[in-house]
Amino acid sequence: MKKIIEVNTGEVKACREETILKSSAIGSCVVITACDSKRKVGAMAHVMLPGRSPKEASLNRTRYAADAIDAMIKELISLKVNKDNIEVCLVGGANVLKRSDDTIGKDNIESVLELLRKNRLKIRAKAVGGTVRRSVSLDVERGSVSYTEADESEKLL
Repeated sequence: MKKIIEVNTGEVKACREETILKSSAIGSCVVITACDSKRKVGAMAHVMLPGRSPKEASLNRTRYAADAIDAMIKELISLKVNKDNIEVCLVGGANVLKRSDDTIGKDNIESVLELLRKNRLKIRAKAVGGTVRRSVSLDVERGSVSYTEADESEKLL
């Protein structure tokens, strides 16, 4: 039986096969899944805010996109992953409160996309934007990402 690891807001976790990484209640946050399916190693980052954390911040730096992506890459490399083999999927960045002046979801998406481009990480698929909450899971052994939107059934991304 596969071990299930929850990845909460602001967390970054990496692991080897026989594990499923899960994150739920994703609204304006963006969850990044990264996997090297050849080595059966994966990681997940649950990003809450765009950009990099302020220098004076000492806790929860990985709530910010740049810090989370840096930590995720570091974790994957420590598990002997070749950065060129990493494939990424993105889920989240919704405006769940449906406020016309709420841009945090859009800002998170843009920040994550720019940082992934700068780090030369390949995006395989994404389910971002809109107005519904999501959840996501990464089956590390299979290299597959599934997600839900609102109360709908799980779909393969």
